[in-house]
Amino acid sequence: MLFFALFFLYLTFPNISLASDGGEVVDETPFMYEKTTEKGPLGWGKINPKWKVCNTGRYQSPIDLTNARVSVIRDQAWTRQYKPAPAVIQNRGHDIMVSWKGDAGKMMIRRTAFKLVQCHWHTPSEHTVNGTSYDMELHMVHMSARGKLAVIAVLYKIGKPNEFLAKLLKGIKTVATEEKNVGILDPREIRFQTKKFYRYIGSLTVPPCTEGVIWTIVKRVNTISLE
Repeated sequence: MLFFALFFLYLTFPNISLASDGGEVVDETPFMYEKTTEKGPLGWGKINPKWKVCNTGRYQSPIDLTNARVSVIRDQAWTRQYKPAPAVIQNRGHDIMVSWKGDAGKMMIRRTAFKLVQCHWHTPSEHTVNGTSYDMELHMVHMSARGKLAVIAVLYKIGKPNEFLAKLLKGIKTVATEEKNVGILDPREIRFQTKKFYRYIGSLTVPPCTEGVIWTIVKRVNTISLE
């Protein structure tokens, strides 16, 4: 089965999410991702009073990375200290999520530690560059001891295979709304060789659209195979 097509299949037919990490809404039934519907992103703020910021917020995500809010930083401005840990995989309806049940390490931003909680994939990408959308986008979600969020995003285009995703292929084929154990996963295998990154302050990209999220997007576009 085509690898990319498999991801697309799961992300095209949403259902109720039974679990959530990183502050995202648990039950996604009330909203949709189709922009032409009343329940789409432009209407999220009207569906639930607690989601008002989705339409009124000043620092919402995603955005185009040529936006004036975005700066380009180098890898010296932050560090990653990851390690292998037990993990599970789950279909949350709007994405496929891998969450670590043990200590998978952290990233450091200005002497603040953000623990790696989970990663998930969106297709197509949510962020754009000069109006260009890419085939897939990975989000690595981190949380500080005070509950602040920081996300590393990686953009993908069709090309060479991705080793980390290839390891998850068996689990992805049978993933459902219930968590499935995938054993020990090493987040260091999510490789992106680049020294430049986009950085801006934004929000969650799903309700409740909480602002104050530190976004770090890998500047170099990575690849994923169709096979």
